[in-house]
Amino acid sequence: MKNQLRKSVINYLKTKIFTISCPCHFGLEAPLKREIYDLGYDITEVTDGRVTFTGDAEAICRANIHLRCAERVLVEVGRFHATTFEELFQGIKSLPWEEYIPKDGKFWVTKATSVKSKLFSLTDIQSIAKKAMVERMKSYYDINWFDEDGAEYPVRIFLLKDDVVVTLDSTGVPLHKRGYRTYTSKAPLSETMAAALIELTPWRADRILVDPFCGSGTFLIEAAMMAANIAPGLNRDFTSMDWTNLIDSQIWKDCFDEARAEVNTDIECDLQGFDIDPEMVKIARLNAKQAGVDHLIHFQARDVANLRHPKKYGFILTNPPYGERLEDKKDLPEIYGKLGDAFKALDSWSMYVITSYEDAPKSIGKKADKNRKIYNGMIKTYFYQFLGPKPKKKD
Repeated sequence: MKNQLRKSVINYLKTKIFTISCPCHFGLEAPLKREIYDLGYDITEVTDGRVTFTGDAEAICRANIHLRCAERVLVEVGRFHATTFEELFQGIKSLPWEEYIPKDGKFWVTKATSVKSKLFSLTDIQSIAKKAMVERMKSYYDINWFDEDGAEYPVRIFLLKDDVVVTLDSTGVPLHKRGYRTYTSKAPLSETMAAALIELTPWRADRILVDPFCGSGTFLIEAAMMAANIAPGLNRDFTSMDWTNLIDSQIWKDCFDEARAEVNTDIECDLQGFDIDPEMVKIARLNAKQAGVDHLIHFQARDVANLRHPKKYGFILTNPPYGERLEDKKDLPEIYGKLGDAFKALDSWSMYVITSYEDAPKSIGKKADKNRKIYNGMIKTYFYQFLGPKPKKKD
């Protein structure tokens, strides 16, 4: 009898459809869209820095485990228009919180953002939203005090031109925290951005990939995980793993089992990372080992001027120094000049460079075939693309 009841609960949870939104870096919506489509879900909306789709409880699990380019997986509770704090209060109160948060759940507004909206005091938005949630749940559960000693249900609220979107954060620690990067360089590229930039290139696992400014190894580790089909969230936890009222633990187990079954580390790759700093090379090796892909990447202490490779049709994908400190900026023309010279010597190769250094093409000595503006946090960067010829098709 108990097993039958459990099966009926799981079946019910599997049938409930959620609106799920995934924030990402501005300018990197396209690779995230492709990932969501590849998982088999229908996209309902794409806005700057966000892709929204619909799916069941399993979709929440699979999105957290498999998406490489998203920062979080947010479950939408509701939307409404608000220009006053009273409208905000009533809008939040009208949402069906009892369908998402159990009586012992711990709930709070972990973050609010406001863009071009009349309500702009974030602390007031957070405080009023919490009060409205309490009022709604007091009425439903018929209690005046919540101990909040159960699972966590962090709320995130977004205001854009007075339209309010209210979500629950199913992820917790952001998705770029894969768990493998114990050490970083001075100006590391996030794992999610690195993965998205790889997706924007034609690189595939059977092609050569070299990063001559590899730092802590993020580009190459993400590429190796893609090649070995290692899901980025395979070795970490998520806040919604405790949402047993919405996602049965068996659904999580099945999704993790599915991801593990797809892993294949018994492959060959030509992935090479160089850095002038031997200490960074050691760090990159440690991070690759943590990710389980150290056998797929060759790291070496080497100056970019010594970049060589005997084969054709390879890729350079790199995040060179930006000149974060004023005294470092004077070195940039020489650094990028060396990169340009090395690239010229690599017959038929393509090169992709992410940098905030606006004179990068001039110092490299070649005009980029394409350029994409991308925000790395608050830093405006450029993704310069120098395209080589496509390899000839094999007979």
